[in-house]
Amino acid sequence: MPEKLIIELSKKGRKGYSLPKLDVEERNLADLIPEKLIRKSEPNLPEVTENEVVRHFVRLSNMNYNVDKGFYPLGSCTMKYNPKINEKLARLEGFLNIHPLQPASTVQGALKLMKTLENLLAEIAGFDAISLQPAAGAHGELTSMMIVRRYHEKQGNPRKYVLIPDSAHGTNPASVTISGYIAKQIKSNERGRVDLDDLKKNLNEDVAAFMVTNPNTLGLFETDIIEISKMVHDVGGLMYMDGANLNALVGYIRPGDIGFDVMHFNLHKTFSTPHGGGGPGSGPVGVKKFLEPFLPVPRIVEKDGKYELSYDFPDSIGKVHFFYGNFNVFIKALTYILMMGEEGLKKVAENAVINANYLKSLLEEEYQLPYKGHCMHEFVLSGKFLRKYGKVRTLDVAKRLLDYGFHAPTIYFPLIVSEALMIEPTETESKETLDAFAETMIKIKKEAMENPELLHSAPHNTPVRRLDEVKAARELKVRW
Repeated sequence: MPEKLIIELSKKGRKGYSLPKLDVEERNLADLIPEKLIRKSEPNLPEVTENEVVRHFVRLSNMNYNVDKGFYPLGSCTMKYNPKINEKLARLEGFLNIHPLQPASTVQGALKLMKTLENLLAEIAGFDAISLQPAAGAHGELTSMMIVRRYHEKQGNPRKYVLIPDSAHGTNPASVTISGYIAKQIKSNERGRVDLDDLKKNLNEDVAAFMVTNPNTLGLFETDIIEISKMVHDVGGLMYMDGANLNALVGYIRPGDIGFDVMHFNLHKTFSTPHGGGGPGSGPVGVKKFLEPFLPVPRIVEKDGKYELSYDFPDSIGKVHFFYGNFNVFIKALTYILMMGEEGLKKVAENAVINANYLKSLLEEEYQLPYKGHCMHEFVLSGKFLRKYGKVRTLDVAKRLLDYGFHAPTIYFPLIVSEALMIEPTETESKETLDAFAETMIKIKKEAMENPELLHSAPHNTPVRRLDEVKAARELKVRW
């Protein structure tokens, strides 16, 4: 039976609360609030009992897919399982009951925690200074590009272009544009890496930076990264790394050691804090020493064993977030890093790469693998060959996976792979889970060959059947 909306459960006169008697003098609302802000009619709120409210949302939560319920093979998103101790420590009273407007002297523990996290991130990635302020990955990208721009302005020329590979995350060109630059696309070669000849053609003294994800969105390590770094630096450009795929490198390679000047982290990916519906995210930015003056303010500084929030950085790009960043996420990330330790973080990268290559080996002969060879933490298949079976598309495969209890992988990205299926198993999944996913993918391929209509009409077992995606996009209804 379909779950009704909460407003549909409403019955006049029902309520799930009681309030104490008024113990202050009753006042006229118009004396407290400007007339123009006072409602002319009662809001249309649901009237339901307490048990109806609780049962309604419990039923909805049971329908919701989440990382505690099943496997997320989302490429480029690193949806690893989140240790529950992270949540326990983030709920400690001393963390929950503080406020960002308190004087620094009353939140020394929180500031020390943030400074410790900054220092550990700097050590892990090979940078000299960190800002925890950006609220998520794309925000970290934008902050990084603002730093790049401020640096070049101080050199006397902001420059015009930022170069981006054709396999880049979609947020990359958006961050470039918002920061006032023009994005230029660099081709991938037949190996799925940056084409050095195309890069060379586009490099000149108008280039502010080269923005690259490493490993890239095909799950491949940019093996020419040292040479790329030298080429970019030779024209005075900066190297920026999108840190979305750091899960494949952590403990093994420090981006700051292979030529990168600035990078954003995804605490909500690499360091096990929830994201998506379980967010919020966090996108700290790391920089080399020469870029440190441009980091956002306030910055945490230590003087005589005390921590302060300082705005005394005249070259800073300014504030990029209310207060100081998403503090609750910092607690979880720091917990994870301290519990894992150096060897544990290396194991994360090892197992992420092993899991991806194992799953790839099970599927590369069943689907198409456009770029051969070993991958890092993720790989990209193509479902293009399925078109000959009743015009089955990757979207149909993704929808059919839902019937078997699996979340779909990322589809149609990166754009350079036709009918792409982008799969990242993460290090937290067992062999049995990977085997079950592969078996289901192979079964769906067989269904596509024998009964394509079954896929065209999927999903069949979910609370909501397939939406008309064009209608949903054009006629989005967000209010009752």
